[in-house]
Amino acid sequence: MEAVKGFKDYTGEEAVNRESIKELIRKYFISYGFEPSETPVIEYEKFVKNDNTNDEVISDIYKLQDKGKRKLALRYELTFQLKRIAKNKKLPYKRYQVGPVFRDEPVKENRTRQFVQCDADIVGSSLKDDAEILRLTSDILNELNIDYTIYVNNRKLLNEILKDYKNKNDIIREIDKLDKLPEKKVKNNLKKYKAEKVLEIFKKPENYFERFENYKEIKELEKYCKLYNVDVKFLPGLARGLSYYNGTIFEVKTKKFKETICAGGAFKINNIQSVGTSFGIERLSKLAKIELPKIKYLVVSINKDEEAIKIVNKLRKEGPAIIMYGKITKALDYANKKKIDNVVIVGEKEMKDKKVLIRDMNTGKEKKVLVSKL
Repeated sequence: MEAVKGFKDYTGEEAVNRESIKELIRKYFISYGFEPSETPVIEYEKFVKNDNTNDEVISDIYKLQDKGKRKLALRYELTFQLKRIAKNKKLPYKRYQVGPVFRDEPVKENRTRQFVQCDADIVGSSLKDDAEILRLTSDILNELNIDYTIYVNNRKLLNEILKDYKNKNDIIREIDKLDKLPEKKVKNNLKKYKAEKVLEIFKKPENYFERFENYKEIKELEKYCKLYNVDVKFLPGLARGLSYYNGTIFEVKTKKFKETICAGGAFKINNIQSVGTSFGIERLSKLAKIELPKIKYLVVSINKDEEAIKIVNKLRKEGPAIIMYGKITKALDYANKKKIDNVVIVGEKEMKDKKVLIRDMNTGKEKKVLVSKL
């Protein structure tokens, strides 16, 4: 039976690539001092919605009901759960989490309805931490060999630009669609708020924004990014659709496709200033290919299971190794398809001399080696 629309199975090289990307991201999160956290995928619907009921993404949550007729929902992101787990933590509380989130939205080429997010958040942060989060983001993308640009803006600056408009949050949500819809369509959407002229402001050169008080946070962020050796580009039309952002916001783009590959920003959790970054595995896996250590050995047991198991355990200390039982021809065919370098044959004839037969699958040459010399 096929998987439900918007959901997907991952196996073979695709699954290996996804897992290796997650491990690389975890490595960097840990190196920056973030500790792991795990949270439920199911929460009370009220908690999932929080104070963000007007955000467009809230309309896409999966709603559930248990046998007790309690209103529940699948989490649509990982950030809101910080409200619970960050309580009474020593500040700054630096946590990371890798896990699935769910959105009942139209299926896109680079977005399924279940996708894996890798988040790192600092609860109790300053603008200096915003810059460090951008350095962390940059480090991960550099190791994944992804060509990217980090675009930054500030919600305070956006609010200042829109100070004369009553529906600031609604306008920001429309502006956030600039990279998803034609400008003409966004402009038309803004007409109902009489805010279509604001798009012209975003086309002005950077020095134009020096007249705004909150532009100074952009300059300060750029200063610290320079200290961290991170290249960022100011994009005044960058909005981010979620209403909880209250300071620095950023998105990472690539020329390979139009969707954002990583994003984040500053927000408050339990009235404490915080900042975070979030990676989506689905998009990263289409851009990055990580070469994992190859399987070095395939051990074949020809009615010598006890000895073969001891040998494969020994070889695994040197690198990935697997064991098969039975026919040599089947094992050699498997090794060819999986591109395994060496097949180690453990048979009665070899064991009499306390040796194994090793076939080099690249050259076809064979040699006998003492088990003690493996």
